[in-house]
Amino acid sequence: MSPILLLAVFAALALLSLAAAPRNATLEGFFGGQSDGQAPGLWVLVLSQVTTWIFARSLMNAAILGFFYGIAGVLAYAAYYASFLTGGFVVGRLRASGATSVQDWLGGRFGAAGHASYNLVVALRLLSEVFGNLIVVGLIFEALLPGSQVWSVLAVAALALAYSAWGGLSAALRTDVVQMLVFLVVFGAALGALFASPGFDMVAALTATGQSGGYLGWVLLAVAALQVFSYPVHDPVMMDRGFVADARTTRLSFLHAFWISTLCILAFGLFGIQASLTGAAYEGELIGTWAAMFPGWIFTLLMLSLLVSALSTLDSALASAARLMVEELRLAPRSLTGGRVVMLVFTFAGVALTLWGNQTLFDAVAVSGTASLFLTPVLIAGLVLDRQVETWAYLMAWGAAMLGAWIYFARGNPFIAAWLPEGHKYEQLFVICLAVLVVGSVAVATGSRRVAGARVG
Repeated sequence: MSPILLLAVFAALALLSLAAAPRNATLEGFFGGQSDGQAPGLWVLVLSQVTTWIFARSLMNAAILGFFYGIAGVLAYAAYYASFLTGGFVVGRLRASGATSVQDWLGGRFGAAGHASYNLVVALRLLSEVFGNLIVVGLIFEALLPGSQVWSVLAVAALALAYSAWGGLSAALRTDVVQMLVFLVVFGAALGALFASPGFDMVAALTATGQSGGYLGWVLLAVAALQVFSYPVHDPVMMDRGFVADARTTRLSFLHAFWISTLCILAFGLFGIQASLTGAAYEGELIGTWAAMFPGWIFTLLMLSLLVSALSTLDSALASAARLMVEELRLAPRSLTGGRVVMLVFTFAGVALTLWGNQTLFDAVAVSGTASLFLTPVLIAGLVLDRQVETWAYLMAWGAAMLGAWIYFARGNPFIAAWLPEGHKYEQLFVICLAVLVVGSVAVATGSRRVAGARVG
């Protein structure tokens, strides 16, 4: 496969995205997602939700976990997509309470502390989205054309910034539809080729244990179960889309996004499982492995799928970054220029982190998911049980989550390692998440009271 051909196809998609972006940018469209004064329709919202969540890093994670841990690993990563169900539930409760965003609800309960603590986690999440997808872009082009990582990362970041800065959230919503339709066609062709290949056996794939056995995949499934309630709430891309349309449209969009994205992740994971079943050697985050396994045209479709998903997530992350910094933190003026400057800063920071170095792809998810765990006891107490949580209890839950995320990130440090149980890093992650939830839940249970006259449910 020619890297130049792949780049040409990708550039054509970027031009198509530019053509789909709104011609006249407005403040309501840039920050609120409106197009010609109208909120996005159901399938615009569905396709946007799906394409921003089956991003390049997630596709690679699903395939890598499938390679090492078989179907258990793929199911573990797919479990995170139940976030559409838990996220939709949280959005519905927030809207019913009169809140217009997660920040609005936390600020009303905990004041400046609620805003600052949550927004810190969100900002880190957005940075992780930018550099996590650029990592995959760099890996693809480095595998195809050694020495091309830097210019490929710069080129894709510039393409995403170009049309994102043009129309903000409204541009992201419109281009997400185009990109998702392209992704479904391209990936559908690659998946059909996999199913039709003589060496593929669905029964073997669905019972595969991977190169390292399935045990750690089940451990990760348990971790996902602990994180899945809070995980969507710290993702501003999903939460922003929970408040741009009417309640019924929003509820249906979350339900449809759940089953579509889950099927896509499960299907992409099959490519990793197939690599393990054929006894292929792990090479270059599976990119080198696939290059040796599949005919050139199938490999091209796989790489194009990853690049499309990377582009679709970058624009949404930048749009959410602009909204966070302008509307929530008010660190830039509420103008098109203010939003565009924020996008430029986040793009530069994401590129710098990508080129500077990174942890493994799943580690970014693990750290981010652990950091979000403070929201679970707080939201259950406040949104579900109608209890008023004291600020000190909220901050204790937040502090436990931040400490847990830092411990997992720094687990290689001898001092930190001495405090962790013996075992694989995923077993340690499960223990850390459990401890964070226990500390946060005890703090919230101790520091909360029933609101007078409130009803549960």
